[in-house]
Amino acid sequence: MTTSGHGDGDGELQHAELELTGRIAAASNATFLAHIGETAVVYKPIAGEKPLWDFPDGDLAHREVAAYLVSEAFGWNVVPRTWLRDGPLGPGMVQLWQDSDLEHDTVDLVVATELPDEGWRHVFDGYDDEGREVALIHEDTPALRRMAVFDVVVNNADRKGGHVLAMPDGHRHGVDHGLTFHVEHKLRTVLWGWLGEELTDDEVDGLDRVRARLDADLGATLAGYLTGAEIATFVTRLDRLRAQRVFPAPRGEMPAVPWPLF
Repeated sequence: MTTSGHGDGDGELQHAELELTGRIAAASNATFLAHIGETAVVYKPIAGEKPLWDFPDGDLAHREVAAYLVSEAFGWNVVPRTWLRDGPLGPGMVQLWQDSDLEHDTVDLVVATELPDEGWRHVFDGYDDEGREVALIHEDTPALRRMAVFDVVVNNADRKGGHVLAMPDGHRHGVDHGLTFHVEHKLRTVLWGWLGEELTDDEVDGLDRVRARLDADLGATLAGYLTGAEIATFVTRLDRLRAQRVFPAPRGEMPAVPWPLF
């Protein structure tokens, strides 16, 4: 693995002092709010990563950078700018902080009898802690559809509701991509609302852009962050989705959604 490449910041963002200003306590791994000069960033030191049974080798920071590189190849700005650099707790992932609209939920749990009439997709029904029937829903927007396509390709095992940031201008960012690019099928997401539907021409064009970049510079760049087997299965997923042109259904024995959902 490497700590240099197209996923790195440049100039001040890469080399100026990174100052910790707070810890994000809700994160499962060590995650900090930091500043590089006047620029707010998220800093996840590699030393603070907790290996998981299905990601025992760690490398979560490298996967986050790889996800950003694929996002850039799509041209959809799904993942905020992300790179590797040194920090006060050692090398780690650094990502530009996003001031999202905290009053707007792109993914929500609602009472099952009170589903919104339009603009939302229904994922599934369940029961809350008080035994009430509730429904998991998410926005029906082009920005969120693009994120769902991106998740399929990078094999995102952890698309929780809280990993979708609603930006004030209507854009949607996805964050927390450490559990991606596994060689086995691991897609766990709350964004199942388009299951079985055909991809739009815009979404297929995005897949084609990534494929073209793979044959140019992207494949070699990803080799600095992923194993050869991970890149090969990534290509297979991309080509399969391009050939089928539909949002896939859950498969395998693993849960189709992450837990907790938010």
